[in-house]
Amino acid sequence: MTLFRVWAPRAKRAELDIRGKRQSMTAGKDGWWFVEVSSAGANTEYGFALDGGGPLADPRSPWQPWGISGASVTVDHGAFSWTDRHWQAAPLSAAIIYELHIGTFTAEGTFQAAIQKLDYLAHLGITHIELMPVAQYSGNSGWGYDGTYIYAPHHAYGDPEQLKQFINACHRQGLAVILDVVYNHLGPAGNHLADFGPYFTDRYATPWGAAVNFDGPGSAEVRRFFCDNALMWLRDYHFDGLRLDAVHAIIDTSAVHFLEQLVCEVTALEAQIGRHLVLIAESDLNDPRIVRPREIGGYGIQAQWSDDFHHALHCVLTGERDGYYADFGSLADLAKALRQGFVYDGRYSAFRRRPHGRPPHGISGHSFLGYLQNHDQIGNRAIGERSSHLLNVGRLKIGAALVLTAPFVPMLFQGEEWGATAPFLYFTNHEDPDLGRSVTEGRRREFAAFGWDPADVPDPQAQETFQRSKLDWSELDEEPHFDLLEWHRWLIDFRRQVAFLSDGCLEGVEVNFDETAKWGVVKRGAVVVACNLNSIAQNISAQFPPASEILLASDDPVRITPDGGIQLPADSVAIVRRAEVGR
Repeated sequence: MTLFRVWAPRAKRAELDIRGKRQSMTAGKDGWWFVEVSSAGANTEYGFALDGGGPLADPRSPWQPWGISGASVTVDHGAFSWTDRHWQAAPLSAAIIYELHIGTFTAEGTFQAAIQKLDYLAHLGITHIELMPVAQYSGNSGWGYDGTYIYAPHHAYGDPEQLKQFINACHRQGLAVILDVVYNHLGPAGNHLADFGPYFTDRYATPWGAAVNFDGPGSAEVRRFFCDNALMWLRDYHFDGLRLDAVHAIIDTSAVHFLEQLVCEVTALEAQIGRHLVLIAESDLNDPRIVRPREIGGYGIQAQWSDDFHHALHCVLTGERDGYYADFGSLADLAKALRQGFVYDGRYSAFRRRPHGRPPHGISGHSFLGYLQNHDQIGNRAIGERSSHLLNVGRLKIGAALVLTAPFVPMLFQGEEWGATAPFLYFTNHEDPDLGRSVTEGRRREFAAFGWDPADVPDPQAQETFQRSKLDWSELDEEPHFDLLEWHRWLIDFRRQVAFLSDGCLEGVEVNFDETAKWGVVKRGAVVVACNLNSIAQNISAQFPPASEILLASDDPVRITPDGGIQLPADSVAIVRRAEVGR
């Protein structure tokens, strides 16, 4: 016996369609229709017909094995044999996060293939995997941010059971799994939500499509749609947390913001199932209310991505100043980011041509994810260059040292730890040729405005663009990749061994720098990270007491000088343990 339900408040008649055979549905409260079918169980193909029209896939479809244009298929979530009964994720404060894209992480691009790499991630010291979106989207390959059926795992990655096998295997290896979800818009291809109800509004807009109706007429069930989706991933698939894409594009004027409602419901689920759950936001608002506790007027999300830290670090290392990077570039910006997370805390932004942000007073470093790379900052470049394409090995090591000793929760992007040579390009596989052509032309117009020859911008729809973005795992044993990998392993292990490196205390961060000489020194407790960003070797006056010890250096000639300074070669970094004075 299976109960089929659908919210279609505008319909005068609703029918369940099972392989062409239709059954009338009964109208219930608040626009819901339902029917029970005794002969239906798991793996039943079905759809819904409204007012005599053609069958449409279920907005809450749990499985779309034929993609966005096929029928929905039922799933029995109680049938999977989990082995993680006593599993608990490490706290976010202790996390080392690894962002990955299932389709390009391995040659096969599947959940099953990714299981084979979990030993590697555990040995690296990763505690949390953050999956880019896996909800059903158009075509076979894409980033996943244009999902259409957000309850269904993407068919090209594997079926629902294989996703559960992947998460079960992660937990067996001691790895928590966070899922990137998109609640600010849905993809254009195969999107029939508007046929069912008022899921969208024309009162607002997003850069990617129609805005979701979070606060207008009918919005209570729309909010329910997204909250139930979050609870499903956490409850039925055993995800340990969610990363919420671009929450600044979730426009909600309600007294209780959707994000606050979501936090309340996830907190209730956490108590019910007895597992620690986490929510992480992406926001460009620089508004500490995102991560402040609900009790003092915040939304209560545990952490957010720190783009200010990324931009400040990226600009110092690369010298780039185009686009939004025009707001960054000084060591002073990087120092401010390390001390408080936000560089723009009400300060005037030349890029935005207005003041931006507000001070994050009282916010812990644990409320920020810090990174040198992520999918956006690589893939939104015209040709998808990683830091390993832009920086020499010395500067890559500087970046890694600053990320992994910072007071934030560190995050790496797949392959970053060995300086992977594969780009991470923007790729799509829309089945609609007009939509595909529109995406390609739009991408090329966007970068032509920055002076790129459109012919040099890879075609997102080309299969080659997707294939080029796959990691080449054969690089690991080659130089300089092996050296970079060992550098990251040492830093991750060191962070775990030294308690105050993961204490999240922003007040304990001391940064000294010289803009002209291009050096910086970050002190956290007894640990000092000394960086020379100059093209020549130089002596940095760091006032090291006698018997201070160099623990790790990116270049052999590094040494502490008799006057308490440190001699650093060009583009190099050293991790130093300061001697305790007075003992």
